[in-house]
Amino acid sequence: MNDFDITLDRRGTRAGAATLVEQLVRAFRDAIACKTLRAGGRLPSVRELARGQGLSTFTVLEAYGRLASMGLIVARRGAGYRVSFAGEAGQDSRGGRVTAERPSPTVWEPPALNAGWLLSDVFADHSVPIKAGCGWLPGEWINESGMHHALRAIGRVPGARLADYGQPFGFAPLRERVAEQLGSHGLPVDPGVNVLLTQGATQALDLIVRTLLRAGDTVVVEDPCYCNLLQILRLAGLRVVGVPRTPAGLDTEALERQVIAHRPTAIFINTTLQNPTGTTFGMASAFRVLQIAEHHGMWVVEDDVSRELAPAGAPLLAALEGLRRVVYVGGFAKSITPALRCGYVVAEQAVLRELARTKMAVGLTSSDIGERIVEKVIAEGRYARHLDTITERLRQDHARVEERMDAHGIELFHRPRAGLFVWGRLPIDAGAAAETATRALRDGIWLAPGSYFRLEDAPSAWFRFNVPYSLDDALWRFIGGLGGEASGASAA
Repeated sequence: MNDFDITLDRRGTRAGAATLVEQLVRAFRDAIACKTLRAGGRLPSVRELARGQGLSTFTVLEAYGRLASMGLIVARRGAGYRVSFAGEAGQDSRGGRVTAERPSPTVWEPPALNAGWLLSDVFADHSVPIKAGCGWLPGEWINESGMHHALRAIGRVPGARLADYGQPFGFAPLRERVAEQLGSHGLPVDPGVNVLLTQGATQALDLIVRTLLRAGDTVVVEDPCYCNLLQILRLAGLRVVGVPRTPAGLDTEALERQVIAHRPTAIFINTTLQNPTGTTFGMASAFRVLQIAEHHGMWVVEDDVSRELAPAGAPLLAALEGLRRVVYVGGFAKSITPALRCGYVVAEQAVLRELARTKMAVGLTSSDIGERIVEKVIAEGRYARHLDTITERLRQDHARVEERMDAHGIELFHRPRAGLFVWGRLPIDAGAAAETATRALRDGIWLAPGSYFRLEDAPSAWFRFNVPYSLDDALWRFIGGLGGEASGASAA
């Protein structure tokens, strides 16, 4: 490999710099574009580069994955990573085209910004350099030592124990860990009768919909709400009505009006650090929602996947109500890694049995190996210290993102100082949001317009920002250029 310097800003996103993955991608991309790295040249192995730069192997793997998706490098069996011949076309440090002697059809082009990309391809598309609209923590924030310890431990498990489908309710020791966590939040449960492990929290929501609801039923969701939930409800043939989310929870007066008018069967609520607004329920709103649900005989589905990132004391509806009407959903995508696809649902015993039957009918058991890894990370991977670290990093990054938003005239719905998301209204007209997101993508910036999170894709000038991914200067240069556009955005 041709020698070239890689200088990384070790302050990372906490000081406003790009993430380490983004810095690596840019360094290699620029070196290929200016031919410091020549076509066919070998790149350092993942371990070699990680050792030399003092990085996590996960960070290097993610960077190489992005470069491969952009057509700049290729992985060859037995030969490691090499610069592709197509890569001579290259890109500049902002993701734009660079003139080359031999133009290549594999030079990066922005993907089409549509529902198909958002719901599926987005998770495999590593080519977008700045993921301000994504829904996960940066790869370099992973609890690497805990993961490596867990993987080594799984490697010592006798093969015979891994030879079957696992248990319908999931790996028992992990269910016990879930029960311990919930107990610490004031919800005592029996892991043997109240906890069902699932393939992520999204599957848990799908199982609840399939088990407790029928096509034609009416359900209430928050406006805005988790975008994948809307897709699940539509596929199930349900009638969906929205109630405005407020910084303190739900607009309970609007909720009561909708309940009286439509007689819904269930309400879906994201209690803490809501996706997309970052808001957390206050106690008054939590009690009022439970009163309305009890009076009108509704199920309450509590989606609480960010609980471990939330400040202490946030209300937990299942603990306040006692699992009579509340079905509780959690997961580890936000605190460990989404790659393991490990979630859970907690419910009253009879309901949980029905959920387990549905789980087996539509997908059999969840991954025993993945559940064993998660259990090891929690039990022996310094999990509590890891949570302390990422919550502190998030707090600091929130402060920096808020400062930049204030400077660029972005209205903030709430200032959570915790969790992944903030909800901001750009200085544009609501009708221009889709075009703004499309133009941003051409500059290598993924934005998440509010329409993704609203019923009927209602236009909105509000956008979801993933805080750790929203400190790149290129993002703010783009947003700074929006100042001359219409500013009469309608509230979402």
